[in-house]
Formats: sequence, structure tokens, C-alpha cells
Amino acid sequence: MESWVGWLLLLCCHMFFFHFSFSHSLCNPHDKLALLQFKTSHTFSFGSAETSLTYAACSDMDPKTATWKNETDCCSWVGVTCHPISRRVIGLDVSCSGLYGEILPNSTFFYLSHLQSLNLAFNYFNFQLSSLFGGFLSLTHLNLSYCTFEGEIPSQISQLSKLESLDLSHNLWLSWKERSWKKFLQNATFLKELILDDVDMTQSSMWPLNQSTSLVSLSLSNTGVWGNLKNNIICLPKLEQLNLSYISYSINGQHLPSLSCSVASLTILDLSYNYFEGSIPVSFSNFTHLTVLDLSHNLYLNGSIPTSLLTFSSLTFLDLGFNQFSGQIPNVFPQSNNFEKLDLSHNNVEGELPSTLSNLQHLIHLDLSMNKLSGQIPLSILNLQYLIFLDLSHNRLEGPLPNKIRSLSNLTQLYFNDNLLNETIPVWCLSLPSLLKLDLSYNQFTGLLSVMVSQSIEFLYLCNNKLRGNIPQSIFTLVNLRQLCLSSNNFSHFYNVNYNFPRLEKLYLSSLGLTEFPKLARKVPMLRDLDLSNNKLNGIVPEWLHEMDSLSFLNLSQNLLTTPIKQFSRNYNLYFLDLSFNLLTGDISSSICNVSSFKVLLLSHNKLVGVIPPCLANLSSLSILDLQRNKLNGTLPSNFSMNSPLNVMNLNDNQLEGILPESLSNCTQLEILNLANNQIEDKFPDWIQTLPMLTVLVLRANRLYGPIPSLKMKHGFLSLLIFDISSNYFNDSIPKTYIQNFQAMKNVIRYKVDELYMQPYWNRSTTEFATEFATEFVTVTTKAIPMTFKKIPKNFITIDLSRNKFEGEIPYVIGELHGLKALNFSHNRLNGPIPQSIGNLTNLESLDISSNMLMDRIPKELTNLNFLEVLNLSYNHLVGEIPEGKQFNTFENNSYIGNSGLCGFPLSKYCNNTEHQSPSSPSFWREERFQFGWEVVVIGYGCGIIFGIGLGIFVLFIGRPEWLVKMVGGGLRRKMRRM
Repeated sequence: MESWVGWLLLLCCHMFFFHFSFSHSLCNPHDKLALLQFKTSHTFSFGSAETSLTYAACSDMDPKTATWKNETDCCSWVGVTCHPISRRVIGLDVSCSGLYGEILPNSTFFYLSHLQSLNLAFNYFNFQLSSLFGGFLSLTHLNLSYCTFEGEIPSQISQLSKLESLDLSHNLWLSWKERSWKKFLQNATFLKELILDDVDMTQSSMWPLNQSTSLVSLSLSNTGVWGNLKNNIICLPKLEQLNLSYISYSINGQHLPSLSCSVASLTILDLSYNYFEGSIPVSFSNFTHLTVLDLSHNLYLNGSIPTSLLTFSSLTFLDLGFNQFSGQIPNVFPQSNNFEKLDLSHNNVEGELPSTLSNLQHLIHLDLSMNKLSGQIPLSILNLQYLIFLDLSHNRLEGPLPNKIRSLSNLTQLYFNDNLLNETIPVWCLSLPSLLKLDLSYNQFTGLLSVMVSQSIEFLYLCNNKLRGNIPQSIFTLVNLRQLCLSSNNFSHFYNVNYNFPRLEKLYLSSLGLTEFPKLARKVPMLRDLDLSNNKLNGIVPEWLHEMDSLSFLNLSQNLLTTPIKQFSRNYNLYFLDLSFNLLTGDISSSICNVSSFKVLLLSHNKLVGVIPPCLANLSSLSILDLQRNKLNGTLPSNFSMNSPLNVMNLNDNQLEGILPESLSNCTQLEILNLANNQIEDKFPDWIQTLPMLTVLVLRANRLYGPIPSLKMKHGFLSLLIFDISSNYFNDSIPKTYIQNFQAMKNVIRYKVDELYMQPYWNRSTTEFATEFATEFVTVTTKAIPMTFKKIPKNFITIDLSRNKFEGEIPYVIGELHGLKALNFSHNRLNGPIPQSIGNLTNLESLDISSNMLMDRIPKELTNLNFLEVLNLSYNHLVGEIPEGKQFNTFENNSYIGNSGLCGFPLSKYCNNTEHQSPSSPSFWREERFQFGWEVVVIGYGCGIIFGIGLGIFVLFIGRPEWLVKMVGGGLRRKMRRM
């Protein structure tokens, strides 16, 4: 009996536990309902234009919610984690799921109150970040990065006091205000990881971070967070990873912080892309636990590279690129090191490559490009067996390359371009088994061995050397080749080569002396860029070029072509076409407008005739139109479309006539307008002041007339750097209001070499043709010499109003244009004195105000013009002594000819009129016989008219005693000083 009861009790227990286990193996029904409602309220949006950037960073896009089914247990769903006992949902990860839509305040999603970990990253919610996120009080990990949330981060986020990790990064329209930010830091006492990259924190300060002692990882890249970054401002005892990159607009001009209080634990430090200046603080030598140090792209860091940074045993990543470090690379790399990446590129480092570089046996990435390194490339560097990337380009390295190497079997990218390397290119350069990109261009190599080229090569650049003979046939068997540059060499019989490049995208064959077009038809189906410029190609463009609809870039300039392309197919995808500097005749076919993709159209320096096709004014993508130096006639197109993208228009040196079309004001992106040397007849177009980006305006040598009207816009011509309206028929006064508005001319900016030249708007981001394929934009006359600029320097600020009929005085406000390099008001009808304010133009190199009616003395302030190389004050009515000193002592007589009242050096006429000739000489009597000297007139003022006139008669017939001249002159100067 007792046995039976025992078995019954045991069975009941088993049934109870089975029921309990079964009922608790399923997720909570309320959580399941909340998840299903969240799924149905958000659609999938893979591939849509607005979400492409959001998902671009996802390595594996996975729509996790697609697995969520009502008939299955939600604890088994992808991305869902449940508590092992309560079965409540405690973890949700739907990152990279392609979700789109707003998380509404009434969403049951916010009922998931037991959540401890939430990851919504890489979805597209694009709505206000809800304050209800602050209700997930159990959260320890929250990741809302790349969700395109917008608006202000709600103060309720500070209620998440259990947070250990918070990632709100890359929500570009999200901001965090000071009060809410401060409250969050006070409450988040367990926070270990904080990532806020790209969140707007310009109205928040950094100082509350000192209160957070638990932080291990902190990333505030591109936040604009307020604060000076003074020494020790972030004293976080447990901090290991710190990223303060891209906060340049809040620390401009400051020195690197020492951060000495964080040295005990810091392993990753990123202060890149800022504007720090000065040298690296000594305290950085105490960062002995660093594995990653990135100080790149600060631009103004200078001094020598600290030896200590190169000896850290734990350092694997060191990037000091894009700064101004100088001196030699310290030869201190230890044998025991962990370096994997070393980047010292874009600095002023000089001397030979240090021999201890061979100790970096773990190195994967080495970039020493854009420096001043010299000497030969040592064999030891070419034996670093793990190297994948090696860039020594843009230096002064010389001599031959080593003939044999042991390693580099892993190398995929090799750049030795822009050096002084010579002799024969060795076999190993072309036969490395893993090589993808090889650039040996712009050296002095003379030979190329006929070897089997590595079949892995995709980018091969051998251009701009002195290579001669035949090209190795193995190059033309590279089925993986995507880019090939052989330009500017001395190869022979090139056009007979049998091409077969199924993947070739870019082919550069300029400056090879080609007399025939290479036969490329249908053998390069993916070809996008073709450069055959500066050869001897003649006649007509071959038919296969008309059929190659894959082309987007075509450069046939500087050849002997006579017949332009007559028919342009609508299938063309060209965005760049250069046929300049040929012998093209006939007119421009209107079928050219079939190519709606044109961004750059260069047909200059030919013999084209006829009118400009009006349809060119309506091309929706055209940014640069250059038709200069042809024989085009008729009027300008009058139908420029609204919001035209036109950025540069050069129509100078043609035979265009008529008026300036007002529809040009629709080209609001226009920066360069050159209409010089035509026959345009019109008044000055006052609508031109509405072009906000106009930088260069050249209307020289037309038939423009009348006064220049006053500005009607407060912000007209703010960007103008070159203003040339010379050789026209303008009259009335010089427009003072224009000069006052030339704001860009008032600034003296010292540009770095890579920032010096103007770039058209269409390629201002990163385009490899930005400078190499630029066209001649403008010709100006400066220093008495016409100068044609292929690339216009931003600091070449010029005003030329010469050869018109301007009258009145030179406006005094001209002295406010401190950036002026050249000023030409010559050949007008200007009068009055030379403004003293011109002496403020200390950047001026050329000043020409000749052939006017200017009077009075030459202001002594002009001697302040230390950079002045050309001065022309000739043919005016200037009087008195020529100022002496500095640059004025270098000018010759021609600078002052035609001013009979001037005296002093360099003229032979002395200001005291005691010239080296006899008083009885004819020239003396011709110049002085019936003249009173200024000394006599002043005596008349001081002692009485009668005495003065009498003394004048005495001097006239007897001569001027030297003692009298000295006495009167000295007395006058003393009297004038007292006055």
C-alpha cells in the first residue's frame, strides 16, 4: 500500500515538473505579441536610395525578423534572447535587418520592460528618438548607431543608470544638449563604453567626464564637443581607448594635450583629423602600453619625430601622416617590436631610410610617401616578408632597385612612383605572386625586361619614364588587368600590339608618339577611361570609338585630328571629352547634346566655326565648357536653364557678338567666366552680381560700354578673386561699392601646396583628373606680361580696369584689398592724387596706374610694398621727389617717364635742381630761366612779398648761391615740422 502511494506521488511530481517545464519553455506571450507588432510596423527597405548609406557599413545584411513566426516560440527567433527561467525577453538584436519606419510612442515594443541588451544598429528609422527608450530601466547595453535618428537626445536617457555600454554613433541629425548630457554622466556610474561619433555635441562641455571613473572606452569623434582639451581635462583612471578625432572646429590652433593622468591604462589613442599644432609633448613618451596611436591629418604638428614613439614594445599601429614633421626618421627601431602599420607620409621627413626598419619583421603596412627621403632603397626593406602595402612614392629616392629579393610574396600594393629611380626595372617588380597594384611612374627607368608578368596584377603604371624598345608581350595577356598606364615613354611599334583585356577599365597611352589609333574595338568591353593625348594621331576619329558606349572619359587632345565627331549617339556615357589643341574644322554638331551625361567638354584651341549650339546651355550635368580660341561666331546662347550646374565657361578668343544673356544668372554655381577677346557689345551686366560663387570674371577686350552701375545686392561679388574688364569702353568713376564688396580680396591666406589651386566644383571631392586634365582657364596681364594659367592660384588676386575711359579719383577703399597681387588702372582718365592707402597692399607684386592724369606727390607709403616687382607710374602729372628705400630703389627710369615734375633717384634730375651741368648750358636756361624755385616762394611767405620777389629777380639773373639754398631749405623743413 505504501509502495503504491509512493509511486503515485512520484508520478504526480513528474507530471507537475513536466507541465511546469513545458509551460516555461515558451516565451512570455506579452513579449511575443510586442515583438510581432514591432515586426509588422516596420517594412524591409533593401536597396532604396535613402537607406543605401545606412546599410553600406553592414558586412552582412540579414533580415532577422523574417524568421519570426506566430506559431513558433519567440525565444527561438533569430536575434531574441530569453531569460532561462522566467522566459522574459532580455536581449534583442535586429541590427542590419533592413528595417524602415518610425517607432511610435504607442508601440508595444516599449512593453519589453525586461530588456537588458538592445541593438537596433544599421536600420533606417529616421525619426525623433523617443523619450520612451528611457523606460528600459534594466538595460546594460544599448546600441542605436547608424539608425538616422534625429532631434535632441531626450533627458529620460539619464534614467538608464545600469548602462555599461552606450552607442549612439553616426546619427548625423542627433544632438545632445549640455543639461541632459551632464545629468546622464552623473547617473551612469557603471558606464564602461561610450561611443557618440557624429552626434552633435557643440553645446555640451567635456568636463563632466572627470566624474565618470568607470569608463574604459570613449569615442567622441566628430562631435564638436565643447572644451579646450587642456592638459589632463580627461583624467579617467581606467580609460584604455580614447577617440577624439575630427573635432577640429573646437580646438583650432591648440597644442596637443599631455593627458599625463591617463598613461597608466591607455592602449588606443586617436587624435587624428584636427588642427593641433606644435610638437608632440614629452609626456607621450610615458604611454608605454599603447598599441594604437593616430595623430594623422592634423596638418600643423611639427618638429622631429620623438624617438620614444618608435621604441614602444606594445605599439602595433603608428600613424603620423599628413603633418609637418621634419628631420630624419630616428634609426632606433628595436629588434623586439610588434609594429604592423607605420605611416609617416605627407610630412617633411628627409635623409636616408633608417637601417633598423629591417627589424620590423611583423610589418604589414609601410607608408613613407610624400616626404623628402633620399638615397637608395635598401634591400632589407624589400625582405619584410609580411608586407602587404608598401608606398615610398613622391620622395627623392635614387639609383637602381635591387636586382633580387627574398620575400614580398604577400605584397599586393607597391608604389615607387615620383622618385629618381633609374636603370632597368628588375624582374621581381612585375612577377610578385600576390601583386595587384604596381606604380613605377614618374621615374627615370630606361629599361624593362621582357619577363612573365604576374597574372594577378590589376593596376600597372609604368608611365612617365624613359623606357624604350618593345613592351613585354606578357603585359597583353593579363586577363585581370583593370588599369594600365604606359604614357610618356619611348616604346616603339606600339599600335601593332594584339590587345585582349576583358576587364580593362582605364588605359593611358599619351605622349608615346603614336601615329595610328590602337585597334581596341570589342577587345576591351569594359573600358571607361582612354587617354591618347599628346600623340601624332591625324585625320578622323575611327569608327570603333563611336561604337564604344562603355567610355566615360576620353582624352584626344594635342593631336593632329582634323574632323570632329559628327554624330554623337544617345548611348554614350561620356562625362569627360577633350579634343582641344587639334586642327578640328567645321562647326560643332548639335548632336553633341545627345550626350546628356557630359560634365566636362573641352574643344578649345581648334579652328571650329559657326555658332555655339544653343542646346549646350541646357545640358543637365555640364560643369565645364571650354570653347576658347576657335573661330566661333554669332551670339551667346540665351537659354541657360534654371539651377544650371555650369561651373566654368571659357568662350574667350572667338568672334562672338551681341549682348550678354541675362539667363546666365541661372548658373548659380558659376565660378569662372571668361569671355575675353570677342565682339560682345553691351552695358555692364548688373545681374552678374547675383552669382554667389563667381571667383574669376574676365570680360577683357570686347565692346562693353557705359558706366558701371552701383551694386544692388548686399552680398554681390563676395567670392571674386580676378576682376578683368580691361580694354573696353567703360566710363564714369571706378565703382567704389564693388571694391568695398570684394571680401575675398581682403584676406591674405597662406595656402599649402595641395590647396593652392582652384578646382572646378564637379571634381572638388576626390577626382584623379582634378589637376592633370585641367584646361587653360584664364589669361591676365601682370608685371607687364600676359600670363595664361592652366591652374589658377587662389592667391593670384587681380584687378584690371586698364584701357577704358574711367575718370575721377582712385577710391581710397582700394587699400582694404590686402590680398591683391596685381592692380592695373592704366590708360584711363583718372585724376587726383595716388591714395596713400595703396601702401597697405603689402602683398602687391605689380602696380600699373600709368597714362592717366594723376597729380601731386608719390606717397611715401608705397615704399611699404616689399613684394612689388613691377611699378609703372609713367605719363601722369606727378611732382616732387621720388620716395627712396626698399623696393623703390630697384625701379628704373621707365617707371616714371612722362612726369616732368618728378625728381630724384633714379632720374638724372636732382630735386635741388643743382644738376651736373653748367648754368650757361642751353638746357639750363631752357628749363629754369623764367622759373622761381620753391625756396624763393617760401621766403616771400615768411619775409614779405617785396623782399621775396626781389630775391627771386636776384637769383634769376645772378644764380642761386649754395649757401642760400641750404639755408632756406633747412629753415623750411624746420618750419614745416613745427607746423
